[in-house]
Amino acid sequence: MQQVRQVVIVGGGSAGWLVAGVLAARHPAGEPGGLQVTLLESPDRAPIGVGEGTWPTMRDTLRTIGVSEAGLVRECDASFKQGSRFDRWIGGRDPLADGDRYYHPFTLPEGYGDADLVAGWLHGPAHVPFADLVGPQPHLCAEHRAPKQAQTPEYASIANYAYHFDAGKFGPWLRTHCVERLGVQHVLDEMVAIESRDNGDIAALKTRDHGLVAGDLFVDCTGLPSLLLGRHFGVPFVSQRHVLFCDTALALQVPYARDDAPIASQTISTAQAAGWIWDIGLSSRRGIGHVYSSAHTDDASAEAALRAYIAASGGPRDIGAPRKISFDPGHREHFWHRNCVAIGLSAGFIEPLEASALALIELSAAMLADDFPRDRAAVDIVARRFNEAFTYRWARIIEFLKLHYALSRRDDSDFWRDNRREASMPARLQEQLQLWRHRSPSRVDLTRNDEVFPSASWQYVLYGMGFRPDTLPRPDRTADGHFRAAADLTRRMLAGLPDHRALIEHIRRHGQSAV
Repeated sequence: MQQVRQVVIVGGGSAGWLVAGVLAARHPAGEPGGLQVTLLESPDRAPIGVGEGTWPTMRDTLRTIGVSEAGLVRECDASFKQGSRFDRWIGGRDPLADGDRYYHPFTLPEGYGDADLVAGWLHGPAHVPFADLVGPQPHLCAEHRAPKQAQTPEYASIANYAYHFDAGKFGPWLRTHCVERLGVQHVLDEMVAIESRDNGDIAALKTRDHGLVAGDLFVDCTGLPSLLLGRHFGVPFVSQRHVLFCDTALALQVPYARDDAPIASQTISTAQAAGWIWDIGLSSRRGIGHVYSSAHTDDASAEAALRAYIAASGGPRDIGAPRKISFDPGHREHFWHRNCVAIGLSAGFIEPLEASALALIELSAAMLADDFPRDRAAVDIVARRFNEAFTYRWARIIEFLKLHYALSRRDDSDFWRDNRREASMPARLQEQLQLWRHRSPSRVDLTRNDEVFPSASWQYVLYGMGFRPDTLPRPDRTADGHFRAAADLTRRMLAGLPDHRALIEHIRRHGQSAV
């Protein structure tokens, strides 16, 4: 029986080095049953490097790999992310004057699962934004508070958090750790051909300067070209352009107006006529970009909107040309074929809304490590399970992202009107919205233990976007106690948590306590 002992990852960047780190940390080569992990990286292809937002799962991933959180802050210009803020999505109005703003925080609502918080909110203070009532995180973000204190150990939290970081620095930082501490073999060379076994499996990769790189299992992290799964094996690409229209992004790195400018602890998403603009605060700069539908606007208009946003938010007017990134929103028909699994952009990409790209890499790496096949006979079993899991996850992510667009009342462009057309709505999302006219999203709608977005996330977006049921649910008076607990927790956190920039600067100078 052919054992699976040699794993070859093709492609570096965030995807390749996260997978290498997780596998090498979980299955060390020096231990019985360990793996030999080799990463083949082209010296001629730079990663896209604009995936700067993460989920709280990244804390567990980095802790598993064994890197320091202080190192992430110092080497990758990282800051703390506590969720997302959406401006002008509801009706295209002013966020401050007209209240066109809501948060999707990372912290679950106080009393989540113990009371019908939505019913309590609708029968009580429904004039207060739902997320603001049920937890402290929107208030922490508004006041530029950090999610932890200087003495809080690495990866521990007071308020749940993820990271913003410089993706161009993240991959090289992980590479150093993986090679020097985890024993990952790094081959810097160009793949020029693929050699196959008689049964159709990949046997080895032919390189320009290093000959053959043989393996038992191959991980395709080659990005959008998907050189192994897509080009070699011909696994079809399933476009989702009919559901989610954005297919182009313009990205810029923007300096702060002054050295002591506040660092946002949430991703800011501001809706535009044909898409939206992201604004991510790192310790050294902001990452700002406009993602839009090329069918609804042109590049010049999109760039003008991006520059207008930067100028209005305190950025320079004479900043250089943006980097253009084009993509077809969608994913592969399946993600594991024979002895090849695609992770990262090679598996698919939708758009950066809600930062699902890096999270899918983490989830893929974790499942691969958890369910790693020990011999060739087990590969097909694990592949089937992997494909089932990620077909489900991609579908739920697509529905969740579409929810943001489908609920908008903006009527200033065809982009927003087209997003509300029934033909662009996934059938399952239409069914959910019909049910939610009479009750709130709950665990009966999202039945897996490892849901990508729990029902709380759907509630944050649904009610943040102004959705109201046709019939009020029965009131739940126990919710009032949870609202009071949330308000008390908010007061204590605002008083006890430091300024976000102040904490980042403290960590850069002094580090953090070990867990």
